[in-house]
Amino acid sequence: MTNVEMALAMISDGMTLGLGSGSAASQFVKALGERVQAGLKVRGVPTSHSTAELAIRGGIPLVELNDALPLDITFDGADEVDPALDLIKGYGNALVREKIVAAASRKLVILIGPERVAEKLVNKLGGRGKLPVEVVPFALPLVAKRLADLGYPAQPVKKPSGELFLSDNGNPILHAAVGPISDPHGLELAIHAIPGVVGTGLFLGMADVVLIEDAGRVEVRERSGQ
Repeated sequence: MTNVEMALAMISDGMTLGLGSGSAASQFVKALGERVQAGLKVRGVPTSHSTAELAIRGGIPLVELNDALPLDITFDGADEVDPALDLIKGYGNALVREKIVAAASRKLVILIGPERVAEKLVNKLGGRGKLPVEVVPFALPLVAKRLADLGYPAQPVKKPSGELFLSDNGNPILHAAVGPISDPHGLELAIHAIPGVVGTGLFLGMADVVLIEDAGRVEVRERSGQ
């Protein structure tokens, strides 16, 4: 059984699901579309325009967040997972919508596929060296300076053409250079105290279950107390 198959087994008719973004989430959405075409009755709330397009191609009915609260389960990927199931997400630049949909859900299930599993499982968040931060456009220079003052120099994400990348919300995203973060909660508060910050890629205390597929087996990690 793969992690996608295990995730699909958590779903029943009538559920409303948060649909994440990125490679692991895309695999899940494609597989969910096959189940929907076979008769499964669910609705989805996508976390990005690309996920919405993928869901539509798969025949998954989509609804607005306003019509779906609370969602039953959100399925998404992650860029880092620590032993407490805290996460860094957002390398795919959909972090704010992913966080909103996750917060609107009764359960957040994270899928970690066999590709790059060794680098995604970290002892401390920040091990892969960057933290995405979405900001309102006017605040971009201020936030970049304040992040540098905190010891985390940051560069805006750009398109291959060299133009500034904008999220689905119309905002630029900074990638702050980090190392292993000793106090993720303190860093989250410090970054959010900078005027103009919309959200960070720190997903703390949010994941309920992480399904880690590696070497032909799936390890299930659940948050303590689940």
